[in-house]
Amino acid sequence: MKPSVYITRKLPEDVLVALREKYDVDMWEHEDIPVSSEVLKEKARTASALLSMLSDPINEELMESADSLKVVANLAVGFDNIDIKEATNRGIAVCNTPDVLTETTADLTFSLMLATARRIVEADQYVREGKWKSWSPLLLAGADIHHKTIGIVGMGSIGSAVARRAKGFNMDILYHNRSRKPEVEKELGATYKSFDDLIAQSDFIVCLAPLTPETKGMFQKEQFEKMKNSAIFINVGRGPIVNEQALYEALVSGDIAAAGLDVFEKEPIDETHPLLSLSNVVALPHIGSSSVETRKIMMKLCIDNIKAVLEGKAPKTLVNKDAFQNI
Repeated sequence: MKPSVYITRKLPEDVLVALREKYDVDMWEHEDIPVSSEVLKEKARTASALLSMLSDPINEELMESADSLKVVANLAVGFDNIDIKEATNRGIAVCNTPDVLTETTADLTFSLMLATARRIVEADQYVREGKWKSWSPLLLAGADIHHKTIGIVGMGSIGSAVARRAKGFNMDILYHNRSRKPEVEKELGATYKSFDDLIAQSDFIVCLAPLTPETKGMFQKEQFEKMKNSAIFINVGRGPIVNEQALYEALVSGDIAAAGLDVFEKEPIDETHPLLSLSNVVALPHIGSSSVETRKIMMKLCIDNIKAVLEGKAPKTLVNKDAFQNI
């Protein structure tokens, strides 16, 4: 019997050819509806591999009944949906898709900055709703990005790519990270700052940090109060890093000017979310890496990782290196 692979979201058939040649492949039939936890658990019982999404909980309960499971390939850089410790204890390799989405996510981050600062979404709606009757000097006037100060929280590969784009706009670049990045400081003239200094001095605060116990709830009422009243907050990192109620209150009270968000505490959100009632918020449905080219590269990397583990080889992007030693 061939090893089986379960894919938790419908993917294009052209990227699955290499898997179908060697393995029994089963796939959730929907592109935009997540697999239920019950179905996922049932499919995992007999699967040798899972190709999962960031929204799929790969937890201890699931792994307890997944005796054949050897690898979980997450279609994302993040992997906070997976119990890494449990996977490692059970010798299950966990893989992600780093690096391949760096530039695409940086493009989205800078696009979100521009859209929020220049009120692009508001302006588009203004025209579509027939409100544009004449020209006026301050019609939908926004904020400049060029020659402003950007503060990047989380100077990983995506943060560095955003910093390179900021340099092209003649921005002053500040950053805060778990460790200093001398190469970024040398290449881009970026300046390391404490977290408090960064949020106080920046015109644009861009969160690109991963979700960890240290970063969860990093942005609270106190942090928004320390920002400039003209500051624009951008989050393309993880939703739980931000207290959304505190952000909402900061936007309503004028503690900050606007926010651009690609991630939220609980996803997906619906139209009743308080932040969506504010005109100074641009909200996106977690599409940081969503270009056709990049998403297909991510899919291929997941498939390559699955094939490697099932063939007893080292996968390209292994998260829990200790686990592979036990396979």
